[in-house]
Amino acid sequence: MTNKILISRRSIQLLRILVSGIFLVAGLNHLLNIEKTAQRIEQAIFKGIVLLFGNPEWLIILSGMVMLGAGSLFLIGYKTKWAAIILVAVLIPITLTVQVGQITTLGPLFKNIAILGGLLFFILNDTDQPLK
Repeated sequence: MTNKILISRRSIQLLRILVSGIFLVAGLNHLLNIEKTAQRIEQAIFKGIVLLFGNPEWLIILSGMVMLGAGSLFLIGYKTKWAAIILVAVLIPITLTVQVGQITTLGPLFKNIAILGGLLFFILNDTDQPLK
């Protein structure tokens, strides 16, 4: 038995637009401040996670491009579920590397957890179907 919950289409659009903003800004920041971002990784307790995947500078550039691309698709509502899955795939390693293990960054850690919740909403729900 499935219960249907009616949600305003505008609230879904607003959530999608607001969540996408963080990825557009972060993606630009990664591409415009590669050195500064690399320094943050170097200071992170779990920087070994990044090093498993390769050169941090290349990963910063790649993640910046992915966040801009998938964030843009998410913003306009094209292939929203897939864009959200891609953004989760970028968000989790960034969160584990930079946020976890740093007691002074609990605010940003829980910000990332909240963003993950927003993305999961779009992954778990069929928001492309017309709603009343």
